[in-house]
Amino acid sequence: MKNNSLFSDFDPVLAKQWKQKIQMDLRGADYNDTLIWESLEGIKVKPFYNHEDVEANSNFQFTGEHTWQIGQIVYGGNPNLANKKALDILKRGAGSLIFEISDADMDWSALLSGIPLESIPIHLDFHTMEIGALERLQKYLGDRTSKIYLHLDIIGHLAKSGNWYQNMEKDHEAFDQIQNLTAMTKGISAISVDMSLYQNAGANIVQQLAYGLAHANEYLNRSKDVISNITNGGVTFKVAIGPNYFFEIAKLKALRWLWKSLAAEYGIETDCHILAVPSKRNKALYDYNVNMLRTTSECMSAVLGGANIVCNQSYDALYHKDNEFGERIARNQLLLLKEESYFDEAIKASEGSYYIEALTQELAEKALGLFKQLEASGGFLVELKKGIIQKKIKEAAAKEQEQFDAGKLVLLGTNKYQNPEDKMKDSLELFPFLKTDKRKTLVEPILEKRLSESLEQNRLKDE
Repeated sequence: MKNNSLFSDFDPVLAKQWKQKIQMDLRGADYNDTLIWESLEGIKVKPFYNHEDVEANSNFQFTGEHTWQIGQIVYGGNPNLANKKALDILKRGAGSLIFEISDADMDWSALLSGIPLESIPIHLDFHTMEIGALERLQKYLGDRTSKIYLHLDIIGHLAKSGNWYQNMEKDHEAFDQIQNLTAMTKGISAISVDMSLYQNAGANIVQQLAYGLAHANEYLNRSKDVISNITNGGVTFKVAIGPNYFFEIAKLKALRWLWKSLAAEYGIETDCHILAVPSKRNKALYDYNVNMLRTTSECMSAVLGGANIVCNQSYDALYHKDNEFGERIARNQLLLLKEESYFDEAIKASEGSYYIEALTQELAEKALGLFKQLEASGGFLVELKKGIIQKKIKEAAAKEQEQFDAGKLVLLGTNKYQNPEDKMKDSLELFPFLKTDKRKTLVEPILEKRLSESLEQNRLKDE
């Protein structure tokens, strides 16, 4: 068959030829020193990529068939007020709701009244382990069609707080009860993994992927009921998106491939559900309006990487209590991307990019290697109890902190181009720094910490 391609009359250019041409144009400068840089994950990024970089790994398939929705967090302390707010933000463009549930006696009929559960994905982020609350939810839902995602991550709670809700035996017992209960309710996804903790604590991308996968594998190893529930309802990964734009796109694509690879070992064909939120780690107290630019870039990465739900963070979330203006701006950033920048139709825009595909492959391979090491050492929980995961995250965080302190990693308005007239001491409604409680814990907790905290504390003292 005749090749009618636009470029059929031109010979293909090999990577070797491109490199020779670049070296000649460098006029004696070293190619590796001048044009290749190394990421925090140990990936050496080249100045160009072509088909040779991806054709060798044709077994990697990263395509996901789904759309994305704008999510917004609603505190469910008062179910009537939370319901009123939820209905209002749905009218203003949100397409998914993330309710924070701290009340074991939640009135579900008041909280969910008037919300079209058949079309609006609902995430319930529980801050407590209470079977009774779920039994009442099941009764309320009945046979109606819904899309409910439960965030009841007992292992994530242990990693973040250092303790189980009660103890290991009782938590796993409650977890098993939840699996049995939700298996009888259509439209509920009961397995969730909070990967955002690892990013916010300073883990590099390879660590985030490997720890998230090993974290999920602990649940898969638990029982056949878990496998059955994931087969029916899927698994939810909550992922924090950092500032490294192309790497973060590749991270989400790699996560889908890694999940499919792991799920296949258990006979599961269900894709994962990704809830993406901007990272806290690079957000700044001073020159806080720049946070809007940071979150916009991170939300773009989330969309192009294939997140199902993107939930933005208010520019003033560090120091202000929840407020209508900050929430509206955060939601409108996503509406601008979706409606005016056509990101609603751009979910596959990153496919075919040699750079992103090559990054995705390398991140997936490195994460898979680290995951296998974890499993060979006994798995995620064993390594967490030994403190090895905490130690590795601290080492990665220290490396990133060193770059920030040296000015190699730049946060505008914070460690570069500061505004000396910027004052924040009288504007703090919330404590924006790491809080450490002196209490006994079963394991060392993984602590979230922002890069600019020490610098900001010194500036506050000098005001």
